[in-house]
Amino acid sequence: MPAASPPTTTLGYALFATRWLQAPLYFGLVAAQGVYVYKFFNELWNLILRCVTGQADETYVMLAVLKLVDVVMIANLLIMVIVGGYETFVSRIGLQGHRDQPEWLSHVNSNVLKVKLATAIVGISSVHLLQMFVDVHHTSHHSLLWGTVIHMAFIASAAILAYMSGPMAEQGHRSGKGHAEGA
Repeated sequence: MPAASPPTTTLGYALFATRWLQAPLYFGLVAAQGVYVYKFFNELWNLILRCVTGQADETYVMLAVLKLVDVVMIANLLIMVIVGGYETFVSRIGLQGHRDQPEWLSHVNSNVLKVKLATAIVGISSVHLLQMFVDVHHTSHHSLLWGTVIHMAFIASAAILAYMSGPMAEQGHRSGKGHAEGA
């Protein structure tokens, strides 16, 4: 195969360098993570105050704890997007061998990231749906129905993404192996 001409190579490198335009977006998500840290501690403080002053019944405590779980799950989703997205689309972070490297980061790619995000969204949706059912007396039947339908749509989407990523990953593995054998 002939080598690419210098203008083509330069254009390709310039296009490849545009991936760095995404870096500020990931730092923006870090700021959003800070907002969720504030929200978590604000919710926790309100829960503690209401429990100490005797203003919290069992339903309130359960709903408040579910809100805290929801905030943590959204924060986990943000971390997956920030770290996994940066590693996949911008630049390697270079955590190999670091004792705190997340297990999933060693084999992250866009398919794995999509499936992880979809399953995280299902988890967040589950918590929201559980909140609705715990507070069923204050939730309309219409909201319960649509919450359940939307949750089922998230489950179906995650299952389809997981199913589709299997054959795609297998095909990518086979084509990578074929290139290595042909070299």
